[in-house]
Amino acid sequence: MKFSQMTYSRPDISALLAQLDQLTARMREAGSAGEQLTVYKEKDALMSRFHTLSSICAIRNTVDTRDKFYEDEQAYLDEQYPLISEKLQAFSKALVESKFRSELEKELGALLFTNAEMELKCFSPAIISLVQEENRLTTEYQKLYASARIDFMGKTVTVAQLGPYKQDPDRAVRKAALEAEGGFFDAHQAEFDELFDKLVKNRTEQAKKLGFENYVPLGFLRMGRNCYTPEDLQSFRSQVVRDLVPLTVKVKARQAQRLGIDDFKFYDNTLMFKDGSAKPQGTPDEIMAAGKRMYHELSPETGEFIDLMLENELFDVLAKEGKAPGGYCTSLPDYKYPFIFSNFNGTSGDVDVLTHEAGHAFADYTAARTIEIRANQFPTMEGAETHSMSMEFLTAPWHHLFFGPMTDKYELSHAEDALTFIPYGCLVDHFQHEVYSRPEMTPEERNETWARLEKLYRPYIDFDSLPFYGRGAGWQRQMHIYQSPFYYIDYCLAQVMSLQFFALSLEDRKAAWEKYMAFVNLGGTKTFIDLAHAVGLRSPIDEGCVKDVCTATFNWTQEHLVQ
Repeated sequence: MKFSQMTYSRPDISALLAQLDQLTARMREAGSAGEQLTVYKEKDALMSRFHTLSSICAIRNTVDTRDKFYEDEQAYLDEQYPLISEKLQAFSKALVESKFRSELEKELGALLFTNAEMELKCFSPAIISLVQEENRLTTEYQKLYASARIDFMGKTVTVAQLGPYKQDPDRAVRKAALEAEGGFFDAHQAEFDELFDKLVKNRTEQAKKLGFENYVPLGFLRMGRNCYTPEDLQSFRSQVVRDLVPLTVKVKARQAQRLGIDDFKFYDNTLMFKDGSAKPQGTPDEIMAAGKRMYHELSPETGEFIDLMLENELFDVLAKEGKAPGGYCTSLPDYKYPFIFSNFNGTSGDVDVLTHEAGHAFADYTAARTIEIRANQFPTMEGAETHSMSMEFLTAPWHHLFFGPMTDKYELSHAEDALTFIPYGCLVDHFQHEVYSRPEMTPEERNETWARLEKLYRPYIDFDSLPFYGRGAGWQRQMHIYQSPFYYIDYCLAQVMSLQFFALSLEDRKAAWEKYMAFVNLGGTKTFIDLAHAVGLRSPIDEGCVKDVCTATFNWTQEHLVQ
């Protein structure tokens, strides 16, 4: 079914809550593991329908944030999610307390129970009103961000549409684009500051009501971190500072040399070559057609996947007025469909939609067809991001379809970006740890914290008194910080995984693809570390992994320099 033909109707929340109560009672009263397994599958089917409707609403709301109907529906659902969480928590409690647990673990997997026990620590009816407010605030942030109408070079553009100008070969244009972008955020400084201040205080209050000292341990649990500790992540960040940041300084020095400048500034950061960064060669329709050919030639599975996506309107990728910023992949479980949302802007990021977001979508597509229990279909987010970031490298033999004569430039800049991204992702994570450890910070203190950490993770950056960025507020452009706290280090861990797939693909592409498919086929049946080990890869948090993997990629870039 095409996405445009999918009907949306407001879920009957009263009926849903009553049904969840009934299922919980049946779970507790069941006389056998078989009965409880039947109840569990009924709960899965019930929630599949709800999640399908809520996904349709969320997609249409982000496609046009000005659509009053879906804006109101999203606001309504934001209010209902915590009430549903309360009922699901009761169901989970009955599940983990089952006297047939050992038998159920054989059918559902022990990890499902581990994750359920973690989730039980993350919610209580006492925080329902706070979660409702948190949902409302994150939606307000998205709407404020999407409201940007920036006058630039005779046009009115969104933040996403400024992207090409920030990569313009003319340095004055690049600087002016960032000044224009910063002007929007500065004009709404009070609103962005107030929204985040409310979110920090709200999440801190949630944590305290649940018995935590602050939001940091609660955020850790909510991200489903089931196989490593906060100390492990701190060690990972330290390895990045010690072993990778010096390499990124060299990468940026090479970039400055290519650009012919000796005073590298922030507005030079995304221009990779003097005559311009690699850009897709073609219209959006031609890019999508190239993506179809790429996936047909990659494997039979990806060929079937891309046909389904294109035939059923499961992409919305053109940047347009009123559209929410950013990009994502979500799922429509009743249809066993993924959906990809993005904002094409004429940069290499457009191709990333067909590799990164399609990596998520392919994993979703595969899991929905091979793993019955939905909770076992998807790994935690660092595993999911491994799906997407690795696909970016594994599709390399087809990058010429998008970039033509600029392919070598893209390959080099893609590998360099992978290296420089990891410290930035760690910066985002470290910043959030400091902010939520000191929730009393003022907006000015948060900006000072960001600016201080910038020097640690990106010492090559000079903001040259740019508005917004120059005052240390650049973090407000990173949507995850507002909407998905502590969801960013996942990208860093996944990037290290993707670089292992990259190295293997250089030796044996067939073996790399087979290993990737093995990783995808495991879905969420194992923890992130066990997923890595199950396919013969190293865990990124292992001591020395960052140094070995990233040095190998850096050496590859040294051997494939393009001017």
